[in-house]
Amino acid sequence: MKKGFGVAFMLFLVTAGTVLFHVFSPWWWTPLASNWGYIDDTIILTFWITGVVFVAVLGFTAYCVLRFSYQEGRRSEYKPENKKVEWWLTGLTSLGVVGMLTPGLFVWNEFVSVPKDAAVIEVMGQQWQWSYRLPGKDGVLGTTDVRQVNDKNPFGINMKDPKGRDDVLISGEDLHLPLDKPVKVLLRSLDVLHDFYVPQFRAKMDMVPGVVTYFWFTPTRTGTFDALCFELCGVGHYAMRSKVVVEKEGAYQAWLKKQQTFAQSLRAAEKQSGAESKVASAQGSGNAAGGGSPPLVTGR
Repeated sequence: MKKGFGVAFMLFLVTAGTVLFHVFSPWWWTPLASNWGYIDDTIILTFWITGVVFVAVLGFTAYCVLRFSYQEGRRSEYKPENKKVEWWLTGLTSLGVVGMLTPGLFVWNEFVSVPKDAAVIEVMGQQWQWSYRLPGKDGVLGTTDVRQVNDKNPFGINMKDPKGRDDVLISGEDLHLPLDKPVKVLLRSLDVLHDFYVPQFRAKMDMVPGVVTYFWFTPTRTGTFDALCFELCGVGHYAMRSKVVVEKEGAYQAWLKKQQTFAQSLRAAEKQSGAESKVASAQGSGNAAGGGSPPLVTGR
């Protein structure tokens, strides 16, 4: 057996096994549920280019192991420069890089070019939950100010902006979206880096504190899809999940009518605060009349 054959054969097995595993792998993308099939096409093109390079490099390595294995009495030839080989490598590498980058630039241009008729929603991330805000009947989201975030106003909606009074607030529940309607998603974070990602939509973007980022997509099939945080954001990162429900227009409008607006949430919070104040006042009066609770005796 020729020297180096075992190593070359192992390289061949690695190459063949990798390619076969990729082709017949049971793990693949979830079925597409948005308009971003371009993302899949771009990734597949990248797989083809990098796959060809992978096979070529390992194949060349196996050839060199067989062709130039050690033989007693034979000396290697020293050639520090080979302009022909260098030109070929430079040209082929440049073509590969251009082939991978160019489609991505076209897709990115589409990714940030939001249709004029797209509805606008807001996704807010914080450790470790998702909250959503939709425009009310006026179709416009109110402005926000992080300095106004509190228990009664978790989104920090500007209290002086009348356009925010009818905003629909969804905390700790599923987000619903209408089928075949483009949506611009505004992304905010209240604490650390997050990333809102629904695998079936193929669209995601980092959420940076102090900055409003965005992406857009059009849901193309009905269903309930998992929303994940795709940025390590602390010990509860794994549990930062939600659901996005895509449904037909009629069902979506019926769901939307049941949701609470910002003005309604303020009234509910004020009512609850008033009730708690009355209870506290009554308890204080009872303690004063009865001399209060007996002292707590500690010690042995």
